[in-house]
Amino acid sequence: MATLVHTLADHSDDVNCCAFSSSCLATCSLDKTIRVYSLSNFTELPYSPLEGHAYAVHCCCFSPSGHVLASCSTDGTTALWDSRDGRRLAVLEQPGASPVRVCRFSPEPTYLLAGAADGSVVLWNVRSLKLYRSGKVKGGSLMACAFSPNGNFFVTGSSSGDLTIWDDKMRCLYNEKAHDLGVTCCDISSHPVSDSENGFKYFQMASCGQDNLIKLWLILSADFIGVQLKYKCTLNGHSAPVLACAFSCDGQMIVSGSVDKCVIIYETSTGNTLHTLSQHTRYVTTCAFAPHSPLLATGSMDKTVHIWQLDLKKKCAGDTVENESKVAVEDWSEDDVSAWLCAQDLSDFVGLFKMNNIDGKELLKLTKESLANELKIESLGLRSKVLQKIEKLRMTMISVSVPDEFLCPITRELMNDPVIATDGYSYEREAMENWISNRRSSPMTNLPLHSLMLTPNRTLKMAISRWLETQQK
Repeated sequence: MATLVHTLADHSDDVNCCAFSSSCLATCSLDKTIRVYSLSNFTELPYSPLEGHAYAVHCCCFSPSGHVLASCSTDGTTALWDSRDGRRLAVLEQPGASPVRVCRFSPEPTYLLAGAADGSVVLWNVRSLKLYRSGKVKGGSLMACAFSPNGNFFVTGSSSGDLTIWDDKMRCLYNEKAHDLGVTCCDISSHPVSDSENGFKYFQMASCGQDNLIKLWLILSADFIGVQLKYKCTLNGHSAPVLACAFSCDGQMIVSGSVDKCVIIYETSTGNTLHTLSQHTRYVTTCAFAPHSPLLATGSMDKTVHIWQLDLKKKCAGDTVENESKVAVEDWSEDDVSAWLCAQDLSDFVGLFKMNNIDGKELLKLTKESLANELKIESLGLRSKVLQKIEKLRMTMISVSVPDEFLCPITRELMNDPVIATDGYSYEREAMENWISNRRSSPMTNLPLHSLMLTPNRTLKMAISRWLETQQK
């Protein structure tokens, strides 16, 4: 489950990029600024915003230690900042003064890569602040880049659709036409995967583009064969160009953001959709996982950055999450039902359900009467608990078609007791009460709430009830 826990709305123009260190979140914007926030409470640091670029800031990233923050801009420069006090340490001018679109630190903090609109690729030596190597991609602007975890090579993506692999001497090792209409972003997982058949270890890479697609690749790097790029699969789900993609720290998830205003989180191993998040009101331009906490940040042309809390508990067979693609519940076996019971902390009922041959179809038919009279569950509290879990399961079966206005903005679940807050939005009562017990700002706007009064939204509750009746016919 992904829960929206905070919204940052300090930028006055499109948010272009966001990046995490172990303790901070940095965001940058068309408004020429970089803003830095503490992860402990999402407050802006005293030295923020960072100002100095003459035009839009396109990308920002932290060094491996988190002590240096880099930003690059249409003004043709890449700036280095001390993330502890906000001091500007250096301004690195791109050869040719072309707008710099993307920047990344190498895993060993010796180099900083900067790519520009004229196709130029520059490796800066961060210690000496001197240009170390430079190159150029053919026929397009450089839009994306990523280092391998070992730092032996890096990948660039261009508006011409090419993915190019380079070594640290700026020699081109491999080139692949990946996205017909142009590459917009790429990322390499820090966790290699093993090929048991050949005994090789591959780096996983994701790329996305103007063709609405996310592609997964395997990169093999070995002395005796050089570098090979192997196509793995394509992840569908977006209906418009995909502008950003990123791996989670453990490599088990991939997140993407699109012109369709949606954020999708995929399971890397299966390609299944785990979550679809649709709170942004304009193009989603950037997304990033935090390295040491279950947080995800997404930024948009709506000038906001949403911060999401992820439930990273291992899923059991049959455990359901929002918009997840799994075996239909009605097709579950008795073993699948048993696994679901365990995942819902109802393991005490496994034997009873197995004895009564409860499979998926029978599970969905259970009522308060059948639990009491046929399964002989005497405790009213236990019967209610089981029924609540079954009702939630029924809801997940139809969650894809649930109108967005029926979903609580905080939990993204169908509302049972909707209330109106003083920000004008409707929320599930329990979720909003928990929210305002810790903070006095709106979950949707991040602005202060003038009052903590919650008013029952009876009209919305009736509309949800009528919709549920149509779904059960």
